[in-house]
Amino acid sequence: MVVPALMLQGTGSSVGKSLLVAGLARALANRGLVVRPFKPQNMSNNAAVTADGGEIGRAQALQARAARVAPSVHMNPVLLKPQSETGAQVIVQGRVFASARAREYQALKRQLLPHVLDSFARVQAGCDIVLIEGAGSASEVNLRAGDIANMGFARATATPVVLVGDIDRGGVIASLVGTRAVLDFEDAALIRGFIVNRMRGDPSLFADGMRFIAERTGWAPLGLVPHLPAAAHLPAEDAQELAEIARAQRRGGRLRIAVPRLPWISNFDDLDPLRAEPDVELRLIPPGTPLPAPCDLVILPGSKATIADLAALRAEGWDIDLAAHRRRGGRVLGLCGGYQMLGRAIADPQGIEGPAGEVAGLGLLDVRTLLTHEKRLTHAEGTLAPGGAAFSGYEMHMGRTEGPDAERPFLHLADGRADGAWSADGLVAGSYVHGLFAADTARPALLGWLGGAAGGIGYEAQVEAALDALAAHLEAHVAIDALLALAVR
Repeated sequence: MVVPALMLQGTGSSVGKSLLVAGLARALANRGLVVRPFKPQNMSNNAAVTADGGEIGRAQALQARAARVAPSVHMNPVLLKPQSETGAQVIVQGRVFASARAREYQALKRQLLPHVLDSFARVQAGCDIVLIEGAGSASEVNLRAGDIANMGFARATATPVVLVGDIDRGGVIASLVGTRAVLDFEDAALIRGFIVNRMRGDPSLFADGMRFIAERTGWAPLGLVPHLPAAAHLPAEDAQELAEIARAQRRGGRLRIAVPRLPWISNFDDLDPLRAEPDVELRLIPPGTPLPAPCDLVILPGSKATIADLAALRAEGWDIDLAAHRRRGGRVLGLCGGYQMLGRAIADPQGIEGPAGEVAGLGLLDVRTLLTHEKRLTHAEGTLAPGGAAFSGYEMHMGRTEGPDAERPFLHLADGRADGAWSADGLVAGSYVHGLFAADTARPALLGWLGGAAGGIGYEAQVEAALDALAAHLEAHVAIDALLALAVR
């Protein structure tokens, strides 16, 4: 039996494919179907650890949550984690496979298709429908040879496609009709319908636009989806959305937290629960802007290229701002790569991040980091050193950090290990564990460390409510029964 599958591709990146798949997954799960998400290839430094001991894109973990199934490495068999403007770490079925520059990766893709098809077969087993998300733009005909992310995958699996356009960014008619114009006949034949996403204002004003697109392409109009504010409560997929997050950030919270926006920031969804707190003003500080003074806490976030981001931090003068913040008695927290930056030195003798050598850290913690090829991917739980509150999260890092301040751990792990470090005066801390702020038990304790009030939200409940709202929204504005009919081949 062939398991029904449907692929959502986009006219470009960030048109809302990830959230549409998540919303459809929750809607179909609410109808009693066993749904699984799948994305053949993703590019993101926002990743999640799976129970089967690997990593996938954060968006696919959210989609699995929406479908009420456990995330698996096979839901995102190829994950590209950018480490420079032209190169990325290649993760295949959850594990590091290679590092490649953009042109090298194009040659590598043909080797990866068997892994993608193997994972797809595993995801199909035992479910009622697979919802597949494409990557980037379906119209990138210059990258069509060897493609595994969009039409190459759809052709290899004979999967019907629905094309998504974003009206909020403008030019959606040209984007959809233009995609039809540049695709070859066999690729275009797989597209059965289209969805226009993020409509603001009166939907009736675009009725003629929907008809025009349908007439010019021959594709069925399957939905005009209004903008949904509740979607802002769901984790963003990649760093392209950070600018939008920064524009929407709230001012006036009693606790002021600043986060420098480093070029290779990773796992920045660590910050989402803090952004949601009504008593917290969390500011992402863009390049060219000094760290604000005064503030209560500076968080150095995770990084996919720690040494490069440390150099960028210094080039911005943020190291000087940090030193001034410390002299004023301000607190500093480093997460994963940010933790490594806080120490006295980062040694990279094997040249994992670039030329072999050692660089000086910020010297705010008396620890040193040694980068190694071994990558730790595991769930983590335990208690916080400040206050003893329970937490759960995950580790995703390369390297070991040791030194006198690590003898004062920031976390006590349930498996008996200690994690992180704490300065003698208790004002600077670092940890390798991601997701600390998501736990409704741990977040109040961490905010209390800053001298603030207990956390005022139930973050996990807020995410669940947003997924339910998104599902109801799509039930109202998308022809879901027609989508299901398309998926049955």
